[in-house]
Amino acid sequence: MAKHFALIGLIAAASMTSVNTQAQVSYNGQNFVTTAVPFLRISPDARSGAMGDAGIAITPDANAQYWDVAKLPFATKNYGISATYTPWLKDLVPDIFLAYLAGYAKIGENHDKVFSASMRYFSLGSIQYTDINAAPLGTGLPREYSFDAGYSQKLSPYLGTGLTIRYIHSAIASGVSPQQGLDYSPGNAFAADLGMYYTKTKEIDDFRSHTFSFGAVASNIGSKISYNASRKDFIPMNLGIGAAYTSQFDEYNAITFTIDMNKLLVPALSSPDSQVSVVSGIFSSFHDSPNGFAGELKEIDLSFGAEYWYQKQFAVRAGYFYEDPTNGDRQYITCGVGVKYNVFQLNVSYLVPSGSGITRNPLSNTLRFSLVFEVDKIEKAKDTPDDNSSSTTN
Repeated sequence: MAKHFALIGLIAAASMTSVNTQAQVSYNGQNFVTTAVPFLRISPDARSGAMGDAGIAITPDANAQYWDVAKLPFATKNYGISATYTPWLKDLVPDIFLAYLAGYAKIGENHDKVFSASMRYFSLGSIQYTDINAAPLGTGLPREYSFDAGYSQKLSPYLGTGLTIRYIHSAIASGVSPQQGLDYSPGNAFAADLGMYYTKTKEIDDFRSHTFSFGAVASNIGSKISYNASRKDFIPMNLGIGAAYTSQFDEYNAITFTIDMNKLLVPALSSPDSQVSVVSGIFSSFHDSPNGFAGELKEIDLSFGAEYWYQKQFAVRAGYFYEDPTNGDRQYITCGVGVKYNVFQLNVSYLVPSGSGITRNPLSNTLRFSLVFEVDKIEKAKDTPDDNSSSTTN
């Protein structure tokens, strides 16, 4: 019985993190694509969170480490760091959150090479485990986190590429011991992102310009993860493609429109390939839908976003996220604002409540906050001579 209730707690904790999740199962005509560690697909920054979770092709900042590390050589500053706090299931529980910290530094004579790093920490709060008689079995503190290290560089004035290496740790049943009947251990995995980014600006005059940007990234390509000796699950390997258009239409005003398309690169549970290797699973993910090619197209999630800047100091953002009704039916509107002063930028996003039951987004009615700090030069402290001292002796 203890094992039964520990497993219930484990399943409940895992279900709270559900964003896109290895198997493809059918329920009332809907297909849900699922993976382990879905927290890796939660949009971690408030700027993109306000634009329908679109971020692959928009102008880079420190959060490009998550979206497409290949963008970082095109950042306007040489150094940057960003921190984001995201409450999770705020309407139900107070202690679940995602924290994200990212930073980068340009190197080289032309500042065309970049080292970057980031950390994601997902806390699922505190869970009280009990058996069938409501006797306490202990308190669990389930949590997941990942550490990233990236390198990117320009291949030309318009094209960049980058690689990120990632370590993933998942302890979603922390606090339940093997003596309590649960065959469980924390899961660990390694993965990599490979991205490219292209951007080109056409100048019209001193103030007006048009910028076209495109990005593509294969993310979380790596090992499976296991919580016991009998099963290994795919992590959320994903292919993302994005495009953005920015119009600077006078000295003070600029607007950006962007779209992202994302598809999980994991096989369907109903497919004979559901327990194959990672490489075979990636290829089978393009042809294993029970509804054929049309079904594969319905597995693509779409994010639409817009961003308006006034004097490069005040931003207003809005977006829309669409998932096909047969593949989860997550559809929601987002909005937000940004304020930039000197080297600091504060971004806030809000997800408008929509849907119900399994289609209700865990971030509904939630504010997210990101603080970004970017500079061109890091000043070093220098020793200065005492003006009152004398350099001569009597």
